[in-house]
Amino acid sequence: MFVNQENYFSILKETQAANATLVAVSKTKPLEAIKELYDLGHRDFGENYVQELLDKEAQLPKDIRWHFIGHLQGNKVKFIAPFVHLIHGIDSFKLLKEVNKQGTKINRVIDVLLQVHIALEETKFGFSEDELLNTNVEHELHELNNVRVTGLMGMASFTDDMNQVRSEFKTLKNIFNKHAQLKTKNYKLKTLSMGMSADYKIALEEGSNMIRVGSLLFGKR
Repeated sequence: MFVNQENYFSILKETQAANATLVAVSKTKPLEAIKELYDLGHRDFGENYVQELLDKEAQLPKDIRWHFIGHLQGNKVKFIAPFVHLIHGIDSFKLLKEVNKQGTKINRVIDVLLQVHIALEETKFGFSEDELLNTNVEHELHELNNVRVTGLMGMASFTDDMNQVRSEFKTLKNIFNKHAQLKTKNYKLKTLSMGMSADYKIALEEGSNMIRVGSLLFGKR
């Protein structure tokens, strides 16, 4: 077996109780591992690398909902645009426009999350709260007919201080609540993606409705 099924069903139960979605992070894992979880009924899988995602998508069932959760380069968008279910890490308006451009070419509206920088580390990507608040979303998105912002995503600091992690999740939840009040044709926030293997329980407590879990399901990389 490739999957820790005891962990899977336990985490699935927790996410369902919170009306959340569990994205199984399958990066670097073999096709057999994904197929094992698929055969248990799971459909949401997350990948970090475009080429790996392309290889897996070509060989696995077409009803899988693929989430791209890594840092996405603009010149790679065209490869995943035809099938990706949700792009989690939109960290600039330039990238958002590129997703729209590729969606226009294939006549597809692509769902995305805006990544918000909430961690202490400067290496993590994303919009600051000020950048989000200062962006006139309604006007800037108005011309982008082939992209749809459906939520926000964030990653907490890599730390053992769970109080810090909880504080960062609270911050993102507050930002989400502010922006969820604004609704336009392609900006309707419903998804708050935060929480991974080490901190998903706290994330769910703080209002996450989508968690990204890998090592607890498939083991350490």
